Amino acid sequence: MGDPRGFLKLKRKFGQYRPVCERVADFREVAILRPEELAKEQSSRCMDCGTPFCHWACPVGNYIPEWNDLMFLGQWEKAFALLDAANNLPEITGRICPALCEYSCVLGINDDPVTIRENEFSIVEHAFKKNYIKPKPPLRRSGKKIAVIGSGPAGLSCAAQLNKAGHRVTVFEKDDLPGGILRYGIPDFKLEKKILDRRISIWKKEGIIFKTSVNAGIDISAQKLIKDFDAVVLSGGSRTPRDLKIEGRNLSGIYFAMDYLIQSNKLNLGAKIPLSQRISAKGKHVVIIGGGDTGADCVGTCNRQGAACVIQVELLPQPARCRTIEHPWPKYPLILKTSTSHEEGGERRWSILTKKFIGENGAVKKLVCVNVVFEKDAAGCPVMREVPCSEFEIAADMVILAMGFIGPEKQGLLESLGVELDNRGNVKTSASYMTSIPKVFSAGDMRRGQSLIVWAISEGRRAAYSVDEYLMGSSVLPKM
Repeated sequence: MGDPRGFLKLKRKFGQYRPVCERVADFREVAILRPEELAKEQSSRCMDCGTPFCHWACPVGNYIPEWNDLMFLGQWEKAFALLDAANNLPEITGRICPALCEYSCVLGINDDPVTIRENEFSIVEHAFKKNYIKPKPPLRRSGKKIAVIGSGPAGLSCAAQLNKAGHRVTVFEKDDLPGGILRYGIPDFKLEKKILDRRISIWKKEGIIFKTSVNAGIDISAQKLIKDFDAVVLSGGSRTPRDLKIEGRNLSGIYFAMDYLIQSNKLNLGAKIPLSQRISAKGKHVVIIGGGDTGADCVGTCNRQGAACVIQVELLPQPARCRTIEHPWPKYPLILKTSTSHEEGGERRWSILTKKFIGENGAVKKLVCVNVVFEKDAAGCPVMREVPCSEFEIAADMVILAMGFIGPEKQGLLESLGVELDNRGNVKTSASYMTSIPKVFSAGDMRRGQSLIVWAISEGRRAAYSVDEYLMGSSVLPKM
């Protein structure tokens, strides 16, 4: 390592963000890129450990100690080459990945871990600044054609890898612009869309074809896809939201989180949406049901739209603020996470079950809730129990359901193909990512279930290897 004692000399410098009073007035990115000298200093904290568990934790197998060392030595181009070898979207993961690697950093056993995500962010932005990242079309084409359905992180990563192998790749996207959840599900304050467009522009120059506003299975039939392409990869994500079917659910003013976030992103992109159809939190008392990342994104969006107040409620109890014995190092811990959106305002409440919605004149006005506790049964499994006499009400004239997703959309392509599903309703595949239909593969949340962006990228890369091997007998691509 460039400085084998760096971790003894320096403490972790946490990521910097724009001031709250400034950032809530717009949707621009909240994160601030570090000065390069500070980034190099922080990279020296990587401690040359004998067994780097960050590799074990990272789904794409990032060469973390190696590019940290190169970064510290000022060899930015070589550092990027290693980063690029394992990750097709480092400018995305450097901004929004939950950094599983950092929770498995050996230094994190008795100190703050290395700032791996911020270091990745610094490397890729330096690479763009210095023009290291250029279109590199394959030198030769295989003559094979592949259709990738869906342009989220799994589909994009799969398409990029297959294009590198020399195949002709066409990405079909039902929305008007490519990017999937990266474009429409993640707010601009976490990921400005110019970052996504920058990468897609490079891929287009490398030969990937993007066909937008095409709903595969409806606008183009499943039979035509199978006939026209040598392989088809299903990477449409997991977009069916989990509903809350309780009394009063039919009242107006209750929305799914993704409908809310998609519309907000489209408005920020300049879409013309009639006022009567807009979902706005301005001046409203908003309750967000669901304590995960999607709910947090809704908190930040509500704050920027000028909500009167925002309350986020979660069924599960509040996590601990540090590791517990149930989640020892190097496992990813269940701990309390405070996002930049939470720092901007709003209230969080835990162990709350919503029993019914109450409205006036057809519009929601309040929630009826109870407190709950989780106890273990005789088998040691957690069982939820309502706390007696704990019923209370929360005023709300807007409710956002952010309780996750239950699987991919079945109507259209999946039904037309007739692919086999697993017991959770996701697309079932073999170990080689092939579905029950020959030459049809699947990757990402559609196959795995709702998960993290870094897992989607990993899924796309692994599926690309299997597709290449299926078409050519062997693969020139990495397995992950």
